[in-house]
Amino acid sequence: MSINRAFFFDHIREKLFPTGLDQSQVDGHDAILDAWEKDHAADDQRFLAYILATAYPESARALQPVRETLANSDEQAARRLEAAWDAGKLPWVRTPYWRKDADGKYWFGRGLVQITFKANYRKLGDAIGVDLVADPDLALEMDVAVRIIVYGMLHGSFTGNKLADYFNKTKADWVNARKIINGLDRADAIAGYGKAYYAALSDTV
Repeated sequence: MSINRAFFFDHIREKLFPTGLDQSQVDGHDAILDAWEKDHAADDQRFLAYILATAYPESARALQPVRETLANSDEQAARRLEAAWDAGKLPWVRTPYWRKDADGKYWFGRGLVQITFKANYRKLGDAIGVDLVADPDLALEMDVAVRIIVYGMLHGSFTGNKLADYFNKTKADWVNARKIINGLDRADAIAGYGKAYYAALSDTV
């Protein structure tokens, strides 16, 4: 059984992209769907729906791997984060994680889900077999970004919470599933995105 892509895209155009999808957004969705059908076709479709629902806001609806602040370069991302910090707009941040380290590398958010800090790049890179410490910008490559978000959400790599904690035979907790990534930040909105994606995945061919 495979996902009916025509049905899927018709549904999300109506529910999540009312102004239309550009080709890069279609390609981003296809990359996630392809990876899921290749390695996880037998898994709970709610997992896939919530992965897509997470990538949707984390990438600012681009469904492409992005740098934090949507910057075009590492330096621009660091400048934007530093400016926000100086302006008091990041009150939850205790350590300015975006500053260049002694090796000249930056550990701000990158990908379809924004991983931060060198230790997290190392952990996720080791898990998927990619040296993200040597080159953190590899997290901006679609194949790598898809592997990070899928593996990380399935195995609880981001916060210790995983998809099966919230979607199983007795539970479908679309709101608290946000704890897989970032507490309850935007949890209600992302729950709605997840339900829309799940409906889009309901037809198979």
